[in-house]
Amino acid sequence: MTLHPPTPFPGPAFDQVAFQRAELSLILTLYGRMVAAGEWRDYGISCLRDHAVFSVFRRTAENPLYRIEKHPRLRSKQGMYAVVGMDGQILKRGHDLKAVLRVLERKLIRPV
Repeated sequence: MTLHPPTPFPGPAFDQVAFQRAELSLILTLYGRMVAAGEWRDYGISCLRDHAVFSVFRRTAENPLYRIEKHPRLRSKQGMYAVVGMDGQILKRGHDLKAVLRVLERKLIRPV
């Protein structure tokens, strides 16, 4: 009988929610446009057990201006994507990430 050492992360207790490649592509495209416009300067990604967060900062040492959140548990209810403002208010929630991100794209449109 051969004994194998225990795995360091057994079972689903250590699963994390993360953004998929297509989701990150949409988010980073918007991020790049906002950086080019001078609105955003930094970002952070958190992959937690029950949700993933993409935080956007104007300056590195500040609180995030916006948080783009993915909550898979809300997939069948309100939608798993949400944009949350600095004050914690949900600006937009939905099932389609592209549609949810439109609330931030409006910030790019400025009168000339």
